[in-house]
Amino acid sequence: MSAARPLPTTLRALAVTATLPLLLTACGYGSEGKKDTPSDAKANVAADGVKLSAPEVRIGYFPNLTHATALVGLQEGLIAKELGGTKIKPQAFNAGPSEIEALNGGSLDIGFIGPSPSINGYVKSKGQNLRIISGSASGGVKLVVNPDKIKTLDDLKGKRIATPQKGNTQDVAFLNWIAEKGWKVDPESGKGDVSVVRTENKVTPDAFKSGSIDGAWVPEPTASKLVTDGAKVLLDETDLWPDKKFVITNVIVSQKFLKEHPDVVEAVLKGTVKTNEWINANPDKAKASANAALKAETGKELAAAVIDPAWAGIDVTDDPLAATLKTQADYAVKAKLIEQPDLTGIYDLTLLNKVLKAAGKPEVSDAGLGAK
Repeated sequence: MSAARPLPTTLRALAVTATLPLLLTACGYGSEGKKDTPSDAKANVAADGVKLSAPEVRIGYFPNLTHATALVGLQEGLIAKELGGTKIKPQAFNAGPSEIEALNGGSLDIGFIGPSPSINGYVKSKGQNLRIISGSASGGVKLVVNPDKIKTLDDLKGKRIATPQKGNTQDVAFLNWIAEKGWKVDPESGKGDVSVVRTENKVTPDAFKSGSIDGAWVPEPTASKLVTDGAKVLLDETDLWPDKKFVITNVIVSQKFLKEHPDVVEAVLKGTVKTNEWINANPDKAKASANAALKAETGKELAAAVIDPAWAGIDVTDDPLAATLKTQADYAVKAKLIEQPDLTGIYDLTLLNKVLKAAGKPEVSDAGLGAK
């Protein structure tokens, strides 16, 4: 993703400049939101609102379609509306660990992030720094390949397949799939019966066109971009999961911020629940809104040939699909990327279930991994 550039005032709140280091991630480089101006009202603060217990809330997200709740919720002012006079300071990241670092370092309060960084951040802090407080999205990950070189799944043996980075959510899923095929790959080097080539998503299309990779196990919109470059979808990860659902994006919060400002956290969750409801009720408008937000980040909107199939493969959801996070942790253990983690307490869905109940929606489960 590129650095921020001058934007119309309605999008300016999403503009960012790159500041944080790459560590593990999803698509490019981490960045921190710029200071807001009075004209940023739509995305940042509801006019005439009354401030809650915190004057501002710093919200992190990735410029990815799998973070549609954040993109649309900020773009349409649906989250800001619930916060009254409490200001939103948006911060865009492309590396999960960079977002975790910001959360742990006290420069971020709430974030949208994938399951693997959530697990790693929770375990490394010995359960002290974050909680998952909601789901956000399911699906949106595909294995796409060069159809001239790979026609069946068995043809992957001996080929070079990209994942976003070592240990990220897609990397773990692909390593697990390889193991289930009975093939061997060293998780550190990526070498083995299949060569797993860790490549940033923004670089993957060029790597594919040059022939340096034969395919990729990647999130949207990278998968659909590769298809426009001649790749073929060989596998949708959704088909590997029970009920065709698995968590791809969570909402996390600093435990300190949750303890000190539960009213702000609840307001943000009201906004995410209403955003997801609006997205599901207005898919075409929501797709256009997400594309506008992405244009604010990159200076270029996604072509219809990319965003249409990408959008169709992602489900926004309030349910964190907690059982699937546990399964993904087990995959990482099996791949020898992490030791067996104790995830007890990683979830606190109290406020989410309060919001869902008030909205007449069913409550969701933490799969026995809730805070006591």
